Amino acid sequence: MPAGRTLALVGESGCGKTTVGLSILRLVEPRAGRVLFDGDDLAALSSQEMRARRRELQIVFQDPLGSLNPRMRVRDTIAEGMQSFGIGSSESERTDRVAALLERVKLDPRQMWRYPHEFSGGQRQRLCIARALAVEPRLVICDEAVSALDVSIQAQILNLLGELQQDLGLTYLFITHDLGVVRYLADEVAVMYLGQIVERGGTERIFEDPRHPYTRGLLAAVPSVDPQRRSAAAQVLGDVPSPAHPPAGCRFHTRCPEAFDRCSEEAPELFAVEGGRSRCFLSE
Repeated sequence: MPAGRTLALVGESGCGKTTVGLSILRLVEPRAGRVLFDGDDLAALSSQEMRARRRELQIVFQDPLGSLNPRMRVRDTIAEGMQSFGIGSSESERTDRVAALLERVKLDPRQMWRYPHEFSGGQRQRLCIARALAVEPRLVICDEAVSALDVSIQAQILNLLGELQQDLGLTYLFITHDLGVVRYLADEVAVMYLGQIVERGGTERIFEDPRHPYTRGLLAAVPSVDPQRRSAAAQVLGDVPSPAHPPAGCRFHTRCPEAFDRCSEEAPELFAVEGGRSRCFLSE
């Protein structure tokens, strides 16, 4: 993924989206494959080598209250990463940087001496964003970063993330199940099903011309007054198989209205399609 862009990773709950994000950061150790960042395989780095790269990789979690230490003041929470990576020559300089970060996420710098419980949900998520920015990262993983917020607050946080990306050149991996958020924020979309990417492409192409039956099912499941779309959603989205024991062949064939014999016998590769890739024999 090129720098300065947003890739949305979408799919149903339990398909492995969060595990992907945690594996990139080595908060969960990958069992197979590679995690390439600037040509380096992060999965192959030693603990010491990985620590040197962690400054460039940060995450914003879904639950801001749960990811903030309730016993630490905001100033100390945001400055903790700076101190760990040697950013700032003194505590006074780090305090000034915390104040600047709070202003950047549109919070009053005078609030840095408060505790997390003294803020609203949207303000706490702004604090988490400020904490991520404190070490000057290049990639920020947003794991359902707005799903716990009211719709109006979601819009404010999304606008903030867009501004920060434009100003700082940040790259986002945005993990979500909200397709409305995806269409607003993402440049590219990767659709995941049972631990596999089944389709990837530019956002507009995915929404206007989805090639994989699962992607079409996700889009059809978006609430609509159109009875045909509701019918399509019911037809495609049945029971999800166990992720621990996925079906043989194409993992989606047990729920796919377009499946044929080959689908249950052979696993499709990611075939090149116009504007991306699709893991479906119909795209071969």
